[in-house]
Amino acid sequence: MKKNIKIIFSSVAIVAITLLGCEEKSEETNSSKELQDEKVSTVENEPLFPEGNVAPAKYFTGTAKVYGLVSQDSVFTTNAGNVRFEKGARSNWHSHPSGQILIVTEGVGYHQIKGQSKETIRKGDVIKCPPNTTHWHGASEDSAMTHIYIVPNTEKGVVDWKDPVTDEEYLNQ
Repeated sequence: MKKNIKIIFSSVAIVAITLLGCEEKSEETNSSKELQDEKVSTVENEPLFPEGNVAPAKYFTGTAKVYGLVSQDSVFTTNAGNVRFEKGARSNWHSHPSGQILIVTEGVGYHQIKGQSKETIRKGDVIKCPPNTTHWHGASEDSAMTHIYIVPNTEKGVVDWKDPVTDEEYLNQ
C-alpha cells in the first residue's frame, strides 16, 4: 500500500512539474508571439519608402513630398517615384508626352483630366493618364494620399507643368 502511495505521489509530482513547465513555456511562447506581433504591426505601419523631399511650391499647392525610385536613363527610359500629398495638397495642371501611370498606395485623393469630372482615387487604384493630356492629382481635403508615379518613354520628355489648380477647381464636384 505504501508502495502504491509513493508511486501515485511520484506520478502526481511528475505531472505537476510537467504542467508547470508547459505553463512557463506557454507564457514564453505568448510573450514571444506578442513581441513578434508588435514587430509586425510596427513594420506594417511604417511607410513603404522614405519620406522624400518637399516638392517645389511652383508645381504644387500644399505639402507634397517626393522620393525618386527609378531615374530616367537610356536603357529603361522610365522615371518613377513615390509622392505623399498631405491633406489638401495637389499638383499643378500638367501633362506628360508619353503619359503617366499612378498607383495609389495609401489614403484618398483626386485625379482630374482637363474638361472632365474630378475622380476620387483610393488605395489600390491604378490610373492611366494618356499622353499629352492635361491633368492634376492630389490628396482629398480629409485624407493624405500617397501614390507611385511611372512616366514611360522619357526620351520623349518627362513633364510639361502648367497653371496651379485653383481652390474652386479643387473643391468643384
